[in-house]
Amino acid sequence: MQLYRIKCLLCALLLGLPLSVVHAASGDDNVLAARDAVQRGDRAKLAKQLEAVRGHVLEPYVEYWLLRLRLEEADSAEVRDFLARQAGSYLADKLRGEWLKVLGKRRDWAVFDAEYPPLVQPNQEITCYALQNRLRLADLGALEEARPLWFAAAELPEACIPLMEQLIADKRLSTDDIWERLRRLLEVKKMGAAKTTAAYLPAQQAPSAKTLEAIADKPMRHLALLPTNFAATRQGREMALFAVQRSARNDPVLAARQWDGIKDKFSSADRGYIYGQLGWMGALKHLPEALDWYALAGKAPLSDEQVAWKARAALRALNWAVVQEAIEQMPRAMQVQPDWVYWLGRAYAASGRQEEARALFRRIAGQPNFYGNLADDELGQPIVLPPKAQKSSGETMKAIAALPDIRRALALFELDMRIEGIREWNWALRGMDDASLLAAAELANRLNIYDRAINTADRTLALHDYSMRYLAPFREHVEPKARALQLNAGWVYGLMRQESRFITNAKSVVGAKGLMQLMPKTASWVAKKIGLKDFHPGRTNDTDVNVTLGTNYLKMVLDDLDSHPVLASAAYNAGPGRARRWRGVKPIEGAIYAETIPFNETRDYVKKVMSNSVYYSALFDGQPQSLKTRLGIIAPKTDNDKPKTEDLP
Repeated sequence: MQLYRIKCLLCALLLGLPLSVVHAASGDDNVLAARDAVQRGDRAKLAKQLEAVRGHVLEPYVEYWLLRLRLEEADSAEVRDFLARQAGSYLADKLRGEWLKVLGKRRDWAVFDAEYPPLVQPNQEITCYALQNRLRLADLGALEEARPLWFAAAELPEACIPLMEQLIADKRLSTDDIWERLRRLLEVKKMGAAKTTAAYLPAQQAPSAKTLEAIADKPMRHLALLPTNFAATRQGREMALFAVQRSARNDPVLAARQWDGIKDKFSSADRGYIYGQLGWMGALKHLPEALDWYALAGKAPLSDEQVAWKARAALRALNWAVVQEAIEQMPRAMQVQPDWVYWLGRAYAASGRQEEARALFRRIAGQPNFYGNLADDELGQPIVLPPKAQKSSGETMKAIAALPDIRRALALFELDMRIEGIREWNWALRGMDDASLLAAAELANRLNIYDRAINTADRTLALHDYSMRYLAPFREHVEPKARALQLNAGWVYGLMRQESRFITNAKSVVGAKGLMQLMPKTASWVAKKIGLKDFHPGRTNDTDVNVTLGTNYLKMVLDDLDSHPVLASAAYNAGPGRARRWRGVKPIEGAIYAETIPFNETRDYVKKVMSNSVYYSALFDGQPQSLKTRLGIIAPKTDNDKPKTEDLP
């Protein structure tokens, strides 16, 4: 913390800023004590700390914490006084949102009406309270706006329930609609919400919570014990569909076999539903039967995930006609996403519609992302960096550094209150033009807040600085190790950027640590393999140790997986065994391999790492780049497809 404060002071001096933009250390301990007090709900201690932090840049946080603890009993004048004094700030909007929840819960609609319009960032709970208020005033349009919430495969906040119940009472939601929601919730394993939804069914149709749990636990047992007359009731049919759907998650082929024995007892719509489920689960497992199941689904409506995996299954099979068919089935909002624009262009090109394909590629070419890069390649346009914007002026830097939101964000980063700091920082960026964004990015960079520098530079629309978007700190640690291990430095940096955004003490929810996000077990294993002396888990966050272990592990998985960076990137995120299993029975393009990774996180990760690597290489080498060349071709699986290093984690 002391080192960070020194850095702040040096930055202020270099920029010619008044030292008031960097708050004094006095009161920091009181802010931290206040944070501990609010976590324990200790109002007395919190009130004491508030007096101790008067004049501190984070005084509003302590006041906010205290007010939040007493929000249900605070009077309107007290809350409005805080909102007025902190007008336009992140904290004011956050408190307003929390107050609106209290007002909605106690049906204080007069005050709610007055305070809702200024809210900048409403969430679903607040939106539902606002819709409740409109319904109270006989605005039936509120019910139509609420209706789509019913079909989302997610639990609904308590504030939304009265709206849903009114929709059911008014018969704006039918029994079929209730079953549709129940199916969607069961598909995504939202058992609690599914039980709540089942209770809205007519009594003779509603499955019990015990029945739902039993089928979820042992779906094949339920199918094996079906009575001969199970299809006589809606509940009997739906529970059989649930059992087939759930068993397909584990073994789509076995589930399809069980389905063949009972499918004649169902309507064509129900048969289409199950074949859509089998196609989806088969596609996730890269089964050749997936496209046949999708074909049997016919014109049955598919969810966004199902139709996306129909397209991906067709990509694996190089069936460009079905790729086109699937993309054209997608809702418009999906079709215009860069991934599906690109693949539709490829499908058009494969069928000889070259001009239409090029028109689609031009639509996304130049975008700094995986599919923008691939579109550039299809158009024969090497990927080059845009001109670097003029360096931020001292006056612009001073103005950014003096913003109250930025000052609070820097103080929060200094106290290692990173989540709050990010929210304050992002709030400050709202409405900034490109020049101001680049100045803010430069400020963050000078203070070693690399993730905010990257995130901020990423937001510009016309003026760009790719050396800021693709920062390369710690080169004295990274480049020698990359050279020694014969790793492409652009790829290493592309991976690090995605792993940690260069936050040295980053820690994931599963326990991965440091710049290269190493799991403790992996770090210890690599340290032993390379003979790193005096290693203990506490050293994993040390910059040089982390880079040493991370680059060596990356080299190991690269050597283990045909020296292919796409496979190695997937392995670094999801494990070498999975990366190996996801290969096809025939050679496939690296882009198709990446698009058909079944884990959402890993699929997104690999695309971003590989796109990052293109820009880092352009910065390092000063040469145009091709992502398609870098992605290459993924070799097929073989009968002897085993790891070269047997104990590779």
